[in-house]
Amino acid sequence: MTPSPQTLPQHFLVRVGQYADGKVALRQKEYGIWREFTWQESYEQVRDFALGLLALGFGRGDRVATIGDNDRQYLWGYLGVLCLGGVQVGLFTDANANEAAYIIDHSDARFVLAQDQEQCDKLLDIREQIPQVERVIYWDERGLWNYDDPWLISYVDVQALGRELLAQEPERFEREVALGKGDDLALLCYTSGTTGLPKGAMIAQFNLVESSQIFAAVDPRLDTDNHISLLPLGWIAEHVLGVAPHVIYGLVINFPEAPETVRENVRELAPQSILYNSRLWDALLGSVQVRMNEANWLNRQLYRWFLPVGYGRAERSLAGQTVGPGLRTAYALGDLLLFQPLRDKLGFTNLRAAYTGGAALSPDAMRFFHALGINLKQIYGSTEVTGGATIHRDGEIKFASVGRPAPGIPIRISAEGEIQIGGPTVFQGYYKNSQATAAALLEDEEGRWFCTGDAGYIDEDGHLIYLDRVKDMLTLSNGERFSPQFIEGRLKFSPYIRDVMAVGGESRAFVTALVIIDYDNVSNWAERRAIPYTTFTDLSQRQPVIDLVRAAVEGVNESLPPAGRVRRFVLMHKEFDADEAEMTRSRKLRRGFLQERYGEIIEAMYRGEEKIHVAAQVRYQDGSEGMSETDVRIVSLN
Repeated sequence: MTPSPQTLPQHFLVRVGQYADGKVALRQKEYGIWREFTWQESYEQVRDFALGLLALGFGRGDRVATIGDNDRQYLWGYLGVLCLGGVQVGLFTDANANEAAYIIDHSDARFVLAQDQEQCDKLLDIREQIPQVERVIYWDERGLWNYDDPWLISYVDVQALGRELLAQEPERFEREVALGKGDDLALLCYTSGTTGLPKGAMIAQFNLVESSQIFAAVDPRLDTDNHISLLPLGWIAEHVLGVAPHVIYGLVINFPEAPETVRENVRELAPQSILYNSRLWDALLGSVQVRMNEANWLNRQLYRWFLPVGYGRAERSLAGQTVGPGLRTAYALGDLLLFQPLRDKLGFTNLRAAYTGGAALSPDAMRFFHALGINLKQIYGSTEVTGGATIHRDGEIKFASVGRPAPGIPIRISAEGEIQIGGPTVFQGYYKNSQATAAALLEDEEGRWFCTGDAGYIDEDGHLIYLDRVKDMLTLSNGERFSPQFIEGRLKFSPYIRDVMAVGGESRAFVTALVIIDYDNVSNWAERRAIPYTTFTDLSQRQPVIDLVRAAVEGVNESLPPAGRVRRFVLMHKEFDADEAEMTRSRKLRRGFLQERYGEIIEAMYRGEEKIHVAAQVRYQDGSEGMSETDVRIVSLN
């Protein structure tokens, strides 16, 4: 009797056997054409690459760091590593040299799978910092033809070595896959490092399989589904909702032509499910609002008439209330004239479920997309629990919650208000960091728990309400507590606000905020009104722009308790920048660093000043850069 598959590679071989009739496994768009590859073709690519690694001396448990955009070679290389019992270490494509050097060195990677000349040049620059790396394997040869360094080897040359080994040992690949066990380490997935150096979360094969199956129990995955692989494999979400369901359920995985063409490619394929992080959903919301503001008179009127209808239907449906015939008829007309065309423009015509993960999406944004007829669900979790721990069910969506615990995932709240998660998706610990592992994992008579560091509570319907990081919940001088992240999420609902950091604390009597304008949307708004400006800094300090953002802040304040209302804010003279360590690559704020860097601005707000003089590097409209000194105005609210 054939044993049940325990690992992703074993599931992959089952799918290959099942779809021997030539079913499409994946697509990639190149030069404007979608190229298709069958499961058999994928099998041969994975097999040849894996055997090539063996020929280079790869051993079970070895680590391979991978860096590049999601595409078919990345997927085949990733699966090839796992087929040999190896460990994939995903890096973000835009990781700078120091970030890449730390993760590659810390993970003890023997090989690096890199996309192109840009990544190879980065690795050559840090070669002395990663002495354990034996070979760098690149798959896009453009620009690398004249490189003469034995440290670099092409993907096709590795596969050629694999075919030589295949001729000598035709059963070797299947034997290697069969050796896999559920508790084999599969991934070292590095956390974002908001408060220090990134930590390598150890994710086992069974963690990946369990997590994928748990979420498929809520939203079934079909082998006719299209998945768009657009989230970086340095983030756990694409592993769990992309790669794992591909090999377990046989869904078709699709790779966009380029990061810049993602929205166009999504519209072409119209997937059945999609996962965007909260930043992408916010950007999408902003683009819809701006597009409708700039539309012709008729479309603006349709938007003004039917959006309240969409809100009304969504509110009643999700509250379990009956949608009356009048509202039902009005929505059907709105769907025909407005909502359906909008969904088509977004590529969501076949969508059964849409997901948001990472930082919490504001209730206002959730409500907006449901008004458009988009079944958007919040997922809450982390790398340490192999992606998600909670999810909204159809018909049980609460805008203020992150859903109920996923099937088989126990969640509890500690006496200190911390969310703790148990179950089969909890990770194995942090690589080479026993102290952090001991702090994160708790074992007691009820089981093994990951201590998230997040504050929250479970409501009367069993939904988890996420508040903020425990350490980021702030107490004002009057004893009132508030959540900066909740305020930030509400403010970012405005298409004219890109980022926000709310500030408060025990020595503070009220809440203030550092606000970053959305340059693209605000500049379009200003140009339509003939408001002159030269730079980001200049635009941010124009009185009409200040009034525009003031109205957004005042609108959010009306929905907040008095203790959480923003009393003073500034429009910052520059954007928060991951390259300057102000935020992580996944756009989470590094609050401590930001409060220190912009301490003078923050103190000026609390001193009651009307402006503060700052110096900043600026980017002009022609792309040139320079230094500019300016007065940043401080806005007071009632």
